[in-house]
Amino acid sequence: MAPSPARQRILDTAFRLFYRHGLRAVGVDLLIAESGVAKATFYKHFPGKDDLVLAYLDRVDEVWTGQLRAAASAAGTRPADQLVGLFDALGTACRREGYRGCAFLNAAAESTPGGPVHQRTVAHKRGVRTWVQDLATDAGAERPDALARALTLLLDGGLADGALEADPAVADQARESARQLVAAAVG
Repeated sequence: MAPSPARQRILDTAFRLFYRHGLRAVGVDLLIAESGVAKATFYKHFPGKDDLVLAYLDRVDEVWTGQLRAAASAAGTRPADQLVGLFDALGTACRREGYRGCAFLNAAAESTPGGPVHQRTVAHKRGVRTWVQDLATDAGAERPDALARALTLLLDGGLADGALEADPAVADQARESARQLVAAAVG
């Protein structure tokens, strides 16, 4: 079932403001004003700010995971090629206007360890790593868990560096490093 137009407006507004300004900097009053909904409507859909933050992170997860999977698929049918190809999503992300790094790493930095927002960020990172590990297994890596850990660390580092340096070459360097890691692990 599609979300109501009001819920969608709130979520679209949160997506834009949370990513641009951070979770703590954006208050409920600003979200209500920017989304053009009544306070009662906001609280009907999101009883607390954390509920909205979690919905925002769910959407970011859907978008980012989709981009990673699409980039991997575009690299071909061989899992080893897909492990390298997924880094093309990094290049696309880091080059877009207003790029401010990984929304999950940003959220983790602003959240309380062990709290619901922090747990959601950890779940996302584990989900990506599990998918990468499955690809590494399919590629025939001797230690798919180690390869997945190395590749996801490289991916997160590329996301962070892309925000810090704003250098388009970061994604290319990360992709080349991934190629070398995959070649060494798969043979």
